[in-house]
Amino acid sequence: MTLDQAVAFAIVIGMMALFVWGRIRYDLVALLALLACIVTGIVEPEKAFTGFSDDIVIIIASALLVSAAVARSGAVEAALHRLGPYLRTERSQIMVLVMAVTALSAFVKNIGALAMLIPVAFQIARRNQTPVSYFLMPMAFGSLLGGITTLVGTSPNIIVSRMREDLLGAPFRMFDFLPVGTGIAVVGVIFLVLGYRLLPLRKGGASMDAAFNIENYMTEARLPADSSLVGKTVADLEALSEGEVDVTTIIRERFRRYTPSDHWTLNADDVLILEGEPAALERLVARARLKLVEASNGTANAKGGSDEIGVVEAVVTADSPLVDRSPAQVRLAERYELTLLAVSRSGARVTHRLRSLKFRPGDVIVLQGNLTDMPETLGELRCLPLAERGIQLGRGRHRILPVAVLAISMLLVALHIVPVVIAFFSAAVLLVLLRALSLREAYDVIEWPILILVGALIPVSEAIRTTGGTDLIAAWLSSAAGALPPLGALALILVAAMAITPFLNNAATVLVVAPIAASMATNLGFNPDPFLMAVAIGAGCDFLTPIGHQCNTLVMGPGGYRFEDYWRLGLPLSILVVLVGVPLIALIWPLSG
Repeated sequence: MTLDQAVAFAIVIGMMALFVWGRIRYDLVALLALLACIVTGIVEPEKAFTGFSDDIVIIIASALLVSAAVARSGAVEAALHRLGPYLRTERSQIMVLVMAVTALSAFVKNIGALAMLIPVAFQIARRNQTPVSYFLMPMAFGSLLGGITTLVGTSPNIIVSRMREDLLGAPFRMFDFLPVGTGIAVVGVIFLVLGYRLLPLRKGGASMDAAFNIENYMTEARLPADSSLVGKTVADLEALSEGEVDVTTIIRERFRRYTPSDHWTLNADDVLILEGEPAALERLVARARLKLVEASNGTANAKGGSDEIGVVEAVVTADSPLVDRSPAQVRLAERYELTLLAVSRSGARVTHRLRSLKFRPGDVIVLQGNLTDMPETLGELRCLPLAERGIQLGRGRHRILPVAVLAISMLLVALHIVPVVIAFFSAAVLLVLLRALSLREAYDVIEWPILILVGALIPVSEAIRTTGGTDLIAAWLSSAAGALPPLGALALILVAAMAITPFLNNAATVLVVAPIAASMATNLGFNPDPFLMAVAIGAGCDFLTPIGHQCNTLVMGPGGYRFEDYWRLGLPLSILVVLVGVPLIALIWPLSG
């Protein structure tokens, strides 16, 4: 072992120890590892930051942005809503949710697919009195299984593809992962649907919405003349919200107010006073294609541009100039460039128009305006902002556009018309340009720590290879695998990647293990492709801990899970992945040749 190899191994071992220790965040650990490589001279200064310009970083960021736009569209939520009445048993509910997130994860990044379906899972659980802990972990595992089926489903596949290009001269293509990934995913989904009862009953953690414990908001929406609900009843409209929103008042002929019954017929241009939670109101407005009255009358051209327009919640204090005055009297839109979207008043049902409603101390209000100026404006109005809950009320949805853009991008890649990095970068730019996401939202949805980790570890991984470290480890593994049959050697790499991922992060695992796997295959006289595929599968299938993958972490709090709960469902699933994946990889990607 040379001095450079010893230094490289020491840096990697120290990095892994810091990952396991967990006191320093993983992106900072990666930066420290890169800095150590620069200081010790095993990474040349002019090559230190090449990782941040790598195609991998662009693909991951673009995939996250496209995933967020698809989630924001509500298209998947609307499709599952139609199936809701038919899902009466726990098993059918779990089957549909797991299959949906698995299929979706093949086309959008798995963390994005899971995030967009978690609210649907909570709706189904609440409506059917099913423990949400039965849903969330199988969905997280399903998203990981779906992610291994295509190039863009998960970061390990993207990184393995790029490393194959560096090592063998050509990357894996979009659907090269499909045969192996689909076989594993099908077996995995069947196990999750049948084995969900291995999970203990847990009470989900309180959400931010529950922490606020704010009573229902009231908002004001108009029924357009071209709406399919014209001529339908109030009950039909409320059914779209699954009972989560009430129509408290209907206003006609500008001033006439009515308290409708369920069979009341809806007319074109009716103004509806709606009461419900913010998320339920936003879903109903989108599904019924209603127009928020105040939003349509508001300040769309507020200074700073529409990318700076956002929504905040605030409490009206006793000394606020809003008290005992209406939005019209205080000239909320003209003077402050704010639009009042909704009001929550504890202990009282509001039936007045928003523009004529007089504020009271303690009212919780939803305001739309320029987020840059919002802190100063709220201070002037003496309103206390609440912690952010991501309320989307007042923002329009593009239902078809994000799905269409994603489909076109996938088609262009599948037909080899454009490279994957260009296809997804173009899709991301187009979706922002067409307002499927604002610029502010686009920057918010990108997981910058993951990009930093990947960009920093690419030179570190390259240093291990250039110092000969990967060849040295490969020689050790080759000696161990020499006594094993060919499938045993392949299983060794798959299990190693799967075992390291919970402690090293899946992206870092690929960057470290993939060159070793390729060198080991060469030493044994095997084709490197199946071994690289095994690394991708192993790194993408972390079912043992809540910390190895963001999907597992995302469901831990809402599902009320404990650390040991992941082993209950994850260990047998991991064994299944090895038993199914190893022969399937060898079948699709022959070990020889």
